[in-house]
Amino acid sequence: MTPVRVLALDYGSKRTGVAVSDPTGTVVRPLTVVSGAASDDGLQQIRRLVADHQAGLVVVGLPVSLDGTEHAQARVVRSFVGRLRVALDVPVVLYDERFTTAIAQSKGGRKELDARAAAQILHDYLAAGRSGDA
Repeated sequence: MTPVRVLALDYGSKRTGVAVSDPTGTVVRPLTVVSGAASDDGLQQIRRLVADHQAGLVVVGLPVSLDGTEHAQARVVRSFVGRLRVALDVPVVLYDERFTTAIAQSKGGRKELDARAAAQILHDYLAAGRSGDA
């Protein structure tokens, strides 16, 4: 597989954490937070991040219950991903994000929690061998 930089999003209606990998997929770092990511301005910010970091793939965390069932927030994320797929010229995949926020919280304070959660989603996705679309 050709090396590709991956951008990850931990979607929230108010704040969406963003993380990015290096082209080899071995180093992941929290990047920033986008406010109102589902708005036209938010989608434009994500488009710029994809272009600026030359990402070839976007991974979005899908919130599911511990038993694997989806609830209302998962439907909201799927709706956002539908808009994102139209807005971007790169593939967008969903990835099960169970436990990522709890793990991100254990790694530091509240500052940039959303971006750390996105980094955890990306780390888990890459470690799983890039199997997405939950």
